[in-house]
Amino acid sequence: MAPQHGDTPPPETAQAAPQAPAPHPRPGAAPTARPGGSPHPVAGPGVPGSPAGAPGPVGPAARSGTGPGADAPGCVTARRDAAPAVDSALRRRLEAAWLGRAVGCVLGKPVEKLPLHGIRALARAAGNWPLDDWFTERGVPPEVLAAHPWNRRSAPTSLAENIDGAPEDDDLNYPLLGLLLLRRHGRGFTTADVGRLWLDELPAGRTFTAERVAYRNLLQGLEPPATATHHNPFREWIGALIRADVHGWTNPGAPAAAAAQAYRDAALTHTGNGVYAALFVAAATATAATGRADVHTALRAGLAVVPPRSRLAEAVRSGIAAAGREPDFDAVVDHLHARYGHYHWVHAVPNTALIAAALTHADGDFTRSVCHAVSGGWDTDSNGATAGALAGLIADSPDAVPHRWTAPLKNRLATSVPGFDGIGFDALAHLTAQEAARP
Repeated sequence: MAPQHGDTPPPETAQAAPQAPAPHPRPGAAPTARPGGSPHPVAGPGVPGSPAGAPGPVGPAARSGTGPGADAPGCVTARRDAAPAVDSALRRRLEAAWLGRAVGCVLGKPVEKLPLHGIRALARAAGNWPLDDWFTERGVPPEVLAAHPWNRRSAPTSLAENIDGAPEDDDLNYPLLGLLLLRRHGRGFTTADVGRLWLDELPAGRTFTAERVAYRNLLQGLEPPATATHHNPFREWIGALIRADVHGWTNPGAPAAAAAQAYRDAALTHTGNGVYAALFVAAATATAATGRADVHTALRAGLAVVPPRSRLAEAVRSGIAAAGREPDFDAVVDHLHARYGHYHWVHAVPNTALIAAALTHADGDFTRSVCHAVSGGWDTDSNGATAGALAGLIADSPDAVPHRWTAPLKNRLATSVPGFDGIGFDALAHLTAQEAARP
């Protein structure tokens, strides 16, 4: 597609299926150590020699949201000012958002990379269509499983029969890194700060597509914005969008400020529509985080920060319009695939349109939000995560997220981001609410 006004022209290969780096493979958990060295020292309140306001260890107390570990995981370099008072209503809203992000991500993991007809065939064979529950292979005929194999990296940890806590995923790693970024540098962080944090705390093997190219460019000595443009055919894909939630979570009621933070984050890896997708999600999330906006108001706030003549804005408007006129969500999905199916399945344009359509059609209902986003195909786990996070905010409380979704996660997140492995979503909500309260 020729670039329209307001777009950065993508490289010719951006809509093709390049051979490497592979888009979003899902490796298993790794030790929580620095990429080239020993684990981080544990420091925190009550630990001799720890500065005031420094983080505490990760462990059972952190996972339950009680004790010193609830303040921060062990390796987090917190700012030395006193921890601010936390708004309890916002903290509960953020816990629902973290849970929603994890639920949507795990729901989408086993069918990532599958074509739309394969997703529908697997769910129908299990009696789970329209999608309303975790994917399972119980009762699915062998010939259906052979024709549409699950994502081989994700199926062992993300089917109904084997979910045991939230498994590691880049859609959950990046919000953790965003939280680290704010704790270390505050709201005034720069794009260069993002790059340095990644080199310090993000194992290179946990990066994919645009993020992996930018990481390589950092190692070669390039600085932003060249990190996003040098030999990077993925720079309009979905990676910046999946990093945007934390900027909205920490700017409730301030969508422009959230978008500004998301821009500085996204500029390390993305351009054009890849950046616009991050701005859209950050502003929509900031609006929903107030607890006073419905999902439609939040989506309008997201669109308000995107160049109106960009391909991203046009696709989001198309998705919202289709969801508003079609009672059957399958028809909405078919419309979007017919209109945007020429894009790569990880490109920001079709995926953001699908997220907006799913949230619009679900009208604030959590289960329908995540199931619509995943059942629409393309980047299923990323779309489920973003839709789930926004729907969690709209739900307003972790208790409003159905127990059948949250129970298998066991308030436990696996990650290779140092110091966070095994942390609970309640502890993450507390940390996030602290950053929202800082000036």
